[in-house]
Amino acid sequence: MLTYIARRLLLIIPTLWAIITINFFIVQIAPGGPVDQAIANMQGLGPGGAIQRITGSGDSGGGGNGGGSSKYRGARGLDPEVIAEIERRYGFDKPIGERYLEMLKNYAMFDFGDSLFRGRSVIGLIVERLPVSISLGLWSTLLIYAISIPLGIRKAVKNGSRFDIWTSGLIILGNSIPSFLFAVLLAVLFCGGSFLSIFPLRGLFSANFEELSFFGEIADYFWHICLPTIALSIGGFAGLTMLTKNSFLDEIHKQYVLTARAKGLTEKNILIKHVFRNAMLIIISGFPAVFISMFFTGSLLIETIFSLEGLGLLGLESTMQRDYPVIFATLYIFTLIGLLLNLLSDLIYTVVDPRIDFEGRK
Repeated sequence: MLTYIARRLLLIIPTLWAIITINFFIVQIAPGGPVDQAIANMQGLGPGGAIQRITGSGDSGGGGNGGGSSKYRGARGLDPEVIAEIERRYGFDKPIGERYLEMLKNYAMFDFGDSLFRGRSVIGLIVERLPVSISLGLWSTLLIYAISIPLGIRKAVKNGSRFDIWTSGLIILGNSIPSFLFAVLLAVLFCGGSFLSIFPLRGLFSANFEELSFFGEIADYFWHICLPTIALSIGGFAGLTMLTKNSFLDEIHKQYVLTARAKGLTEKNILIKHVFRNAMLIIISGFPAVFISMFFTGSLLIETIFSLEGLGLLGLESTMQRDYPVIFATLYIFTLIGLLLNLLSDLIYTVVDPRIDFEGRK
């Protein structure tokens, strides 16, 4: 097992390199780079003006070496020395190959540099936003698993019954509601709109959070995170519930279950000691995808609606501003976490079913 873990950890290196390399060069050719953003701001056009002014130009405005304003359409009329200073400030006075190698060297040492537009270190920004994203991703994933797995097992045991039918209807209904629309509905109903004012609409903590007692802080935290977690989880029950049901149904009809019944074992013992271990393997394999989805991709609109400063919102803002250090650092960290979670998923396999031996695979 140690050899397998070491091999998987070593495979993370080329995977990270490939993802970062592809995205680095794709971003370099995208219009509206940091230099164009700065030029647009100098001319009062704003971030959107940078993209409009250079669309169709031969260079993205983000890369290349050499001064002058010929490659920046929005820079016409500006002093070439001003353009050269802007390029130097954002590090674009160096050739693209040199910037790429420097980025790889820094990332190998987890040095992500500073944000181009926020005047702060990238790692500081990520650490500041991380608690929000971890809260949303962790509690949403736990809520989905805590409800979907027992519900899926119950549906498998009661397959074809009234319980199975009406719960399937509820699952389909929940899956058909977009998370952001459900979030808006919750905000209108429970956050001081035209109806009730039970939950706060903004932030992860109250203004007087530091003055509260320990249990008061815990209560305040869950008071704020309750509605965003529910909204983010609403669309995740269907897939996991039906996966659990179908997995258990498949195992229940296998020969070893019939043999166990013939030996006089109770249905409860068969379900817990035999079926559960085998059926849970396919469910565990989907955990990394569920967590990553909740952690990174699914929380953007929820963070916006409930005014939560998380990584999803940071990534969107950085993409709009072409804040390359933040974009690449978040991509790097997200990818690394995803790869480590996949490895963790494999290790959990061996805990659930010790018969699995990854070391013996060829």
